[in-house]
Amino acid sequence: MASGDLERGTKNRGNNSNIPSYYVETAENRWTSWIIPMFVVANIAVFIVVMYVNDCPKKTRGIEGSCVAKFLHRFSFQPLKENPLFGPSSDTLEKMGALKRNKVVHGHQGWRLITCMWLHAGVIHVLANVISLIFIGIRLEQQFGFVRVGIIYLVSGFGGSILSSLFIQQNISVGASGALFGLLGAMLSELLTNWTIYSNKDHETKTFYGDSFVIAALFTLVFIIAINLAVGILPHVDNFAHIGGFISGFLLGFVLLLRPQFGWAESRHSPADARVKSKHKAYQYVFLLAAAVLLIVGFTLGLVMLFKGENGNDHCSWCHYLSCVPTSKWNCQN
Repeated sequence: MASGDLERGTKNRGNNSNIPSYYVETAENRWTSWIIPMFVVANIAVFIVVMYVNDCPKKTRGIEGSCVAKFLHRFSFQPLKENPLFGPSSDTLEKMGALKRNKVVHGHQGWRLITCMWLHAGVIHVLANVISLIFIGIRLEQQFGFVRVGIIYLVSGFGGSILSSLFIQQNISVGASGALFGLLGAMLSELLTNWTIYSNKDHETKTFYGDSFVIAALFTLVFIIAINLAVGILPHVDNFAHIGGFISGFLLGFVLLLRPQFGWAESRHSPADARVKSKHKAYQYVFLLAAAVLLIVGFTLGLVMLFKGENGNDHCSWCHYLSCVPTSKWNCQN
């Protein structure tokens, strides 16, 4: 991937007058990542607060066994039979804002569509998500800045919550996985919409990566996404949040992560009679328009269906297999 934001030019310090006064793609063009580290800290801080509220020693009566890691006192974990992820009880998560369809639809608690993405079911859950966020989000923020990456993260998490609420009828749902899948989706659409830049199909510009590199990067990214979505068919994993977040991020990437074509920055400083190079390719604008329309329609339709009390499973009889596939080892109804 690129090492900087192509829209950010840097003055040339050389003395050669033939070299344009602005250029792109240097290490100096990287943004400083701060919003992703803030999200990481926020997720961990919220988990600590949830564990404080949970107070296992006080609330557990020994029916499911004793608390785990009792030396942590009120921060100790629920019995493993109740929560094998080393975390709080489901009642505490629900109290703190976990996503639950009935409370959103009939209890008028739409705020749960947002709060659920800051909650986690346990230490294993929160560590897996924050580590993934660090590896995925920081590099993306360095390339495109905190505004665009922050929007993709938050909107994708919201989109994942909407789809989850439409299909998950009984269980609660928590976690930042929808937002994380949104970042993965945005990485994929960014690669597609900026394909000609990475593959250097505009031969008037400097050499970049080439088709083989871009194809390899594309297949690698698709493989990572496919593996993560496949894990979602296990029980107790809300794959609808993953899918909703991924689709939201994928569409947002076409809207927010366009890169200007090589030569555009230099052409702005060319003589007045020189031809100014187009900032974006025509196909990039087509992708942007189509993605924007799909985003607006999708979110509007999803919210209308949700608050009307529609059950997504009534409109898609096979969709429940996207979140859990029953086997001899587990029952998806449990």
